[in-house]
Amino acid sequence: MSDIYGETHRAFQIKYDTVRLANRIDEAIVCAELASDQKAFIESRDMFFLSSVDHRGFPTCSYKGGAPGFVRVVDPRTIAFPNYNGNGMFLSMGNISASGKVGILFIDFETPHRMRVHGVATIDANDSLLAEFPGAELIVRTKVSEVFINCPRYVHKYRRVQTSKYAPQSGYQVPAPQWKRIDAIQDALPASDKSAAEAFGGTITFEEYMAAVAKGEG
Repeated sequence: MSDIYGETHRAFQIKYDTVRLANRIDEAIVCAELASDQKAFIESRDMFFLSSVDHRGFPTCSYKGGAPGFVRVVDPRTIAFPNYNGNGMFLSMGNISASGKVGILFIDFETPHRMRVHGVATIDANDSLLAEFPGAELIVRTKVSEVFINCPRYVHKYRRVQTSKYAPQSGYQVPAPQWKRIDAIQDALPASDKSAAEAFGGTITFEEYMAAVAKGEG
């Protein structure tokens, strides 16, 4: 049996008479290593949700997307994924640097199927895997503490249409995101992004950006 349950979990289990069920589920599905079928599932994903905790104790949940296969199972206890260029806030990366503890949720909305991973993550700007992930700024490696599947009955079924045009891929020039064209932030952009607006059609107002977002063009 793992130590996944604490006093507050047990309190609810006692109240709703699920202690025996919770114990049986723990024994049946919670593992400390990834099995071969779980490896295959993770490496087939093109998105996942990453949770981390900030300096105030607030949880942060972030969507991470890329080309199919952008998450790598290095070994049964290690998951690696790239951190791509974002909005400059570095919320997840900052949280990981502070505490390291993360929760990762992988979902297949077409089947449907889902899997959770708990672990301790580290960040490396010189990781040997950087060369294998075009567009990556950092590599995050997570040492798996617990992995388990979840019942998919409440997962709504969706069909995948296409990979985001912003997902970095080998031999592909990723366009600049629309928000880097907003006129009000041009003076705040890092040096590497100063030419983004000009290269992709000039600056736009915040209102024009919001109109683009409403159309799914952000």
